[in-house]
Amino acid sequence: MAKKIGEGLLSFPVTHFASDYAFDEDSYRRHIAWLLEHNPAGLFAAGGTGEFFSLTLAEFSEVVSAAVRETAGRVPVLAGCGYGTAMAKEFAKAAEDAGADGLLLMPPYLVNASADGLAAHAEAVCASTQLGVIFYNRDNAVMDDTTLAKLCERCPNLVGFKDGHGDIELMTRIYARLGDRLTYIGGLPTAETFALPYLEMGVTTYSSAIFNFVPNFAQKFYQAVRRRDHAKVYAGLREFVLPYIAIRNRGKGYAVSIVKAGLTAVGRPAGPVRSPLVDLNQQELAELKKLIGDCS
Repeated sequence: MAKKIGEGLLSFPVTHFASDYAFDEDSYRRHIAWLLEHNPAGLFAAGGTGEFFSLTLAEFSEVVSAAVRETAGRVPVLAGCGYGTAMAKEFAKAAEDAGADGLLLMPPYLVNASADGLAAHAEAVCASTQLGVIFYNRDNAVMDDTTLAKLCERCPNLVGFKDGHGDIELMTRIYARLGDRLTYIGGLPTAETFALPYLEMGVTTYSSAIFNFVPNFAQKFYQAVRRRDHAKVYAGLREFVLPYIAIRNRGKGYAVSIVKAGLTAVGRPAGPVRSPLVDLNQQELAELKKLIGDCS
């Protein structure tokens, strides 16, 4: 699984909600079927873009199960996992029961912890499941290279490291120390911006939120990154990614909201975001729709 997801672009689908904010399984599965037509290397169900934080355990199980059924083994399905250790273990079990192939271990809720505490948390989750685990390095859960190396020795099913922190020196130290022991995933919002420099540090893939609504553009951009085609990468940044980020930066939480807005803009609505997130306003949606049209 870890090798597979490192070989191509990763899809992080939104979670579809009806107007009453209930999970809309039929719409979600149609969306996944469409994404699969564009050949992602892996699919992350109920991750950050999928509003993991807003899902109950029962809803989480429904979302992951729906993704597993729709993919039918064509690509690995990894599920979000998080909160405190005890709850994270419950989500890990639910993901395993739902048929997921792996977990994305997101930062614990709210608290800041020492390196030893983070390692204990990750080790407990790894020990609770047979699934491969990817540690999401960001916010209040930043792992140093020494601690990560020791954790890898104790946890054979710790198979990946997703970086949303952006410390180039730290990433260099981690890759120099661990090399191919882990699969490395770019996880900074919007990952396309950092894809080219991160490739030089062994980060062969990244989580593409824009794959949700412009999958052709996302794949072409990724292929240009892998070819190290600087001209095409920077053209894509200028023409779409950086203007997209300018809209995203107007509101807190827009990293998720703008993805659902993108689906509305291309005629594949996924419903509203759940609070405390808010949807883009109509002017912002219109700007995004024009940007997508200009780059189609």
